[in-house]
Amino acid sequence: MRVEKLDQSQKMEALELAWRVFQEFEAPDYSQEGIDEFHSFISKVAPTADMQFWGAFHGERMVGMAATRVPQHLSLFFVDKEFHRQGVGRSLFEALLREFPTGPITVNSSPYAAPIYPHYGFVPTSGEQVVNGIRFVPMVYRRHEGGAGQ
Repeated sequence: MRVEKLDQSQKMEALELAWRVFQEFEAPDYSQEGIDEFHSFISKVAPTADMQFWGAFHGERMVGMAATRVPQHLSLFFVDKEFHRQGVGRSLFEALLREFPTGPITVNSSPYAAPIYPHYGFVPTSGEQVVNGIRFVPMVYRRHEGGAGQ
C-alpha cells in the first residue's frame, strides 16, 4: 500500500470514496438534514483548492482518503470497508504527521469514528455537538516535546 498527496484530478475519486463510506457507516446515525449537509459539503469541496488531500492505494485502487484544511484540521478521513483494520487509516495519519510536524491537529469526529481517534492519540475537547444535523465530537492531537502524540 502507498499513501500519496493527491492532485486536483484525483480529488473527485477521493470524495466519491468518502461519500460511499459515509453512506454505509455514518448516515444511519444522522438525520436527513445531516446527510444533506455532508453531501453539500463534499460537493462544494471538489472544485476548490483550499484543502489538501491524501489517498491510500492498494495497487491502483484508492482505499482510503484524508483531507485537511488550514490550520491543520482533519476535515475528511475515510477508509473503504474492505480495508478496515488493515493499517490504512494509520498510514494516512502518519502521512499527515509528516506533512504537519509541529502543532496540534484537530478533528470533528463522527460518533462512529470517535472510538478510533484515541488510538491515534486524539483526545476529546468537549462532548458531542450537532450543527446543521452533523453530529461530531471535537478532538485534538497534541505532540509532546519529542514530536509524539498524547
